Amino acid sequence: MPAAHHLDPRLLAAFVAVAEELHFTRAAARLYVAQQALSRDVRRLERELGTELFVRTTRQVTLTADGERLLPHARRVLQAQDELLAAFGQARPLLVDLNSPGLATGRRVLLRARELAPEHELMARYESGLTGAAAELLAGRLDASFGRFAGLEPALRARLDHQLVRYEPMAVVLPEDHALAELPRVPLSALAGTTVYAGAGNPRTPEWTDLAHRLFAGRGITVAPPAPLAVGVEEFQRLMAKTGHPVLAVVGFPALPHTVVRPLVDPVPLSPVSLVWRAGAAHPALAAVRRAAAELAAAEGWLRRPENGWIPAIDESIISVHH
Repeated sequence: MPAAHHLDPRLLAAFVAVAEELHFTRAAARLYVAQQALSRDVRRLERELGTELFVRTTRQVTLTADGERLLPHARRVLQAQDELLAAFGQARPLLVDLNSPGLATGRRVLLRARELAPEHELMARYESGLTGAAAELLAGRLDASFGRFAGLEPALRARLDHQLVRYEPMAVVLPEDHALAELPRVPLSALAGTTVYAGAGNPRTPEWTDLAHRLFAGRGITVAPPAPLAVGVEEFQRLMAKTGHPVLAVVGFPALPHTVVRPLVDPVPLSPVSLVWRAGAAHPALAAVRRAAAELAAAEGWLRRPENGWIPAIDESIISVHH
């Protein structure tokens, strides 16, 4: 690969987007540019470097050997550019995924972080699950998310970092006419013989479905089988009324019309919630988010576990390694 002088970082950004998406249309949408402009930038970079970076066919886009070789260098250059701009007060907005508008943990951390770092713009995003968000973190479309770190695939965990924020008590959402709806708290044993929905069929939340399988193992509780994801409150409510299945949730889950949220007990199952970011990320506002998470965890007792609290063994081992 011949030496090139004065490479425009925009060309490297175009290359990295295509290299990570392996699709010109998606990469153009990610960068908010026209596909023709993106293609021109990639061709210009190839001319300046004197080599082909992609193999393009009508069916797919793949990296050449030189493209593979360039990718880590291009990422480091773009990271250095971000750090330089941040050092002079020109940092881009920090994009923080809160999973769902109704969940309190991430939202409270974000609000506190905005107070701690008013000079930075922190913007909320909603990806619905940590597995879905992880791909966005690694692609640079998100900077931070919240969720069950131990539920990610090992290959994903190896490229991410995390900070434990909360042991969130779990609950069930019940139709208001369900036999268990009258109880103020629902013992896990009361769910024996029932089928509970825990996100099966949602490709963005397998870490949540895995948590349910681990919790229900040996208790006679069945996780609802995979089904097409219900999109929107009305559709979710309609299917819930149709099946009558309880839905696994956390105690802060906002109740839908004609439903009730009941804490689970005996034992108290806990969902470990971590703040998660791409390993090596250096955005200056990330430190404020981490500080906000630590402050709230200490003030609210989020990391205190009840005497009869339960988390999966794999979460216990990963948490003990990182903390």
